[in-house]
Amino acid sequence: MAILPIFIPHAGCPHQCVFCNQRTISGQKTAALPGAKAQIQRWLQWLRPSKANEAAFYGGSFTGLDMDLQKQLLALTDELLEQGIIGSVRLSTRPDYINAEVLSLLGEHGVELVELGVQSLDDAVLQRAERGHTVEAVYAAHKLLKEYGFKTGIQLMVGMPGQDFASVQDTAAKVAQLRPDIARIYPLLVIKDTPLAHSYEQGAFVPLSLEEAVEQSAYLYKTLTQAGIKVIRIGLQPDEELCEPGNIIAGPFHPSMGELVKSRVLRNHFTPILQELVQGGAKGVLFHCPRKMESKLRGLKNSNMQYWQQQFPALEIHLMPSSGEGINLCLMGSACGLVK
Repeated sequence: MAILPIFIPHAGCPHQCVFCNQRTISGQKTAALPGAKAQIQRWLQWLRPSKANEAAFYGGSFTGLDMDLQKQLLALTDELLEQGIIGSVRLSTRPDYINAEVLSLLGEHGVELVELGVQSLDDAVLQRAERGHTVEAVYAAHKLLKEYGFKTGIQLMVGMPGQDFASVQDTAAKVAQLRPDIARIYPLLVIKDTPLAHSYEQGAFVPLSLEEAVEQSAYLYKTLTQAGIKVIRIGLQPDEELCEPGNIIAGPFHPSMGELVKSRVLRNHFTPILQELVQGGAKGVLFHCPRKMESKLRGLKNSNMQYWQQQFPALEIHLMPSSGEGINLCLMGSACGLVK
């Protein structure tokens, strides 16, 4: 499966949220129909036709566009569907730009998944970010999408103005109950030419540290995945435009944010188990770990192993490759008595 991305920066957005400059984030400078056509032609140079492929409109609030422009853009993906180059379409939009007329149109043009730019389910945080919609609008939009048979996605952020860890935890619980099909997690960055950049320069906003962003994102990731929600992205794509010097003014950016977060989930899971074993007199443990998960268990640059060695200096910790799907922890010297 491949994604054919079509960026429509700020198109259809009635607001500029305090943190947003989509023209910098996406690298696209125009939302015009010719721009969309040019992007499609560029991707078609290497995309192998398959019904598993999906065209995705990113960057703006698609359903906030003029209805005629929506139809013109969807006509482009209609051609791809008819030619068998793709098998479905997805798009992102605002919760307050979902209604029956819009969803009827999307259903006629192969759209299967609609992602909602939610960011938080805390009205106070949404107000501070100048989102222009309420939590109730999120619930109403998600309900209507499900009634019309669409798959749904929720995009969330950590580190927003006025958003503490308790607010993130509350949002995680609410999204877990909402049960969208997919989710994305974005630690907030201070991007140039945004209202937030001005607040930062005036000292009125302090972004999360990388440590704080990883910890909060790990909590979100674990809560959502345990609820059966597939998290398909953690952190902004580190593309050439975003990483150009001066575009990111401040904030917890890391090109391997997803790896950091997933490794932190494993650290947080196994640390209390190791603590209990040490208190019980254990001298050594053995992780049986599939090779595809070894880097996450070890952590970036062996950070998890170093952390555990510092926390439990008297405990020997070893890793052994396994053919299973999950990670098992055994006590050494006890015929591998399974712990977890």
